[in-house]
Amino acid sequence: MENQPTIMVTNDDGIDAPGLRALVQVLVSSRRFQVLVCAPDSEQSAVSHSITWRHPIAARRVEIEGATAYAIAGTPADCTSLGISKSLFPLIPDLVISGINMGSNCGYHIVYSGTVAGAREAFFNEIPAISVSYDWFGGQSKVENFTLAAEACMPIITAALVEIKKKTYPLKCFLNIDLPTDVANNKGYKLTKQGNSIYKMKWKQVTSDMEGGKMLSTMTMDMDSTAPIETDTLNLSQDRILFKREVLGGKLDEGDFDEVDFKFVQQGYITVTPLGALSNAEIGCHSFFQDWLPSVGELPSASSL
Repeated sequence: MENQPTIMVTNDDGIDAPGLRALVQVLVSSRRFQVLVCAPDSEQSAVSHSITWRHPIAARRVEIEGATAYAIAGTPADCTSLGISKSLFPLIPDLVISGINMGSNCGYHIVYSGTVAGAREAFFNEIPAISVSYDWFGGQSKVENFTLAAEACMPIITAALVEIKKKTYPLKCFLNIDLPTDVANNKGYKLTKQGNSIYKMKWKQVTSDMEGGKMLSTMTMDMDSTAPIETDTLNLSQDRILFKREVLGGKLDEGDFDEVDFKFVQQGYITVTPLGALSNAEIGCHSFFQDWLPSVGELPSASSL
């Protein structure tokens, strides 16, 4: 066991989520790794890279066969930070895997994703990391697909650990993997770039905290399912109005067709997207502001606009 590589698993759907449990089971059953789990004790979808700063967070030991596991009262970034700190576990993992998320994380949704943040936090600390998401679709996907998704990722995980052991694995990026809905019949791996895809949303006024149901994960956006609506309403005071997000549909930027993640996940590929931490501006923005900034002082004052 001492010579086996150590993998730490986290997520944003919570430590009891089927995606995490399937990934851990596949890793453990391979008998190739020491497996640690440090994941949120409740769902933390779409919290992005938020961290707990002003108060302590609690860690609770959880029984997961074959793994050493803790549930953390914090965000995915908190879980990774604590899990790699040697404060919770006696060693630093060789690889951090965040997922498997219930719902894809492509395009602009990578910014919202707690799953991606779990991997990004390891990257911040120069530890190789992979975020993994499955394109769950209501009425078509099954819980068993998480196991298929985990098995489909095993060649990448194993190959990455080989490079990590040889100290040839690049530390200037981390990987974001998205698996297609029909993962059993996937078309193989596809190296992609983060695209501009985004699900457009609107806000609807509601009368109950639970009206409209609960979004299952970071970016599930299940367009086919209808969630039950609570019949109990709240006695809302005049100064308290409830609003809930509604999904209008997916949008792929018209110019965004060059090897991008969302496009190829929809086509049935397993997309592998190297990510960094810097938010670089779109092409053309820097040149615009390079010409614009020197002239700012010559512009009319705000009062004259």
